[in-house]
Amino acid sequence: MIVGLLMLGGGAAAGAFGSLLGLGGGVLIVPLLTFGFGLPLREAVGVSLVCVIMTSSAAAGVYLERHIANLRLGMTLELFTALGALVGGSIAFLLDERLISLLFAGLLGYVAFTMARARPAAPFDEPALDVSPSGPDPAPPTILDRLSGDHYRVRNLGRGVVGAIGAGIASALLGIGGGIIKVPLMHLSMGVPLRVATATSNLMIGITAAASTVIYVIHGGIDPYVAGPTAIGVFLGATAGSRLSHRVDLGLLRMLFVIVLAYTAVQMLLRVVG
Repeated sequence: MIVGLLMLGGGAAAGAFGSLLGLGGGVLIVPLLTFGFGLPLREAVGVSLVCVIMTSSAAAGVYLERHIANLRLGMTLELFTALGALVGGSIAFLLDERLISLLFAGLLGYVAFTMARARPAAPFDEPALDVSPSGPDPAPPTILDRLSGDHYRVRNLGRGVVGAIGAGIASALLGIGGGIIKVPLMHLSMGVPLRVATATSNLMIGITAAASTVIYVIHGGIDPYVAGPTAIGVFLGATAGSRLSHRVDLGLLRMLFVIVLAYTAVQMLLRVVG
């Protein structure tokens, strides 16, 4: 009973933080279950994927209601992310857990470093088209134009597709939902504002995790007695976090992102060494 309540509380904290940063909470849930409750890493990854689905379900509706997420961009990238998730899930049970821990630590460390040294990008400034009868005809809209928002323009779509596939593979291997790749990818490489990137990531991570979860269920890699209370806590935390996201300063959001990823990377490295 006490263990279940602790899992419920830990899941709530992870869900709130995950919804704020578009991470899905996996970067906290996996270390929480492995370090705090002694669950094998691969089983923790499977439970984390279930929790990521809950985070996305709780947060996605709020972000869509507030028109923050870029739905077209999210669904475009998700086609490739789901493909990567199926590939990653297929090889997850063939790798040693120490290698998975090392991959987890390396990925988190790299993303934390990238976000820590990033500078806010200048707003996109596009000259207005002359649509008067005497002026030139406007160019037909491209796929990038259709994926753009009101105050920014999506760029480097090809790079985004490659990164989306990598995010899907990482999601299946590490139980992270792929948000730690998708958020920096959209924000730093594709010119999407951070708040929009986190909201769009929340839409995508549930689909990504669902594609991976199917494979873990087939291999018996998900413990329902652990997944139940943790997922409920994540849902409650994600619901609260998504409704408070508009009150969080972007600078604080970035700092929390970096601190959590760096700390988790160090813990995973210690696990490999130990």
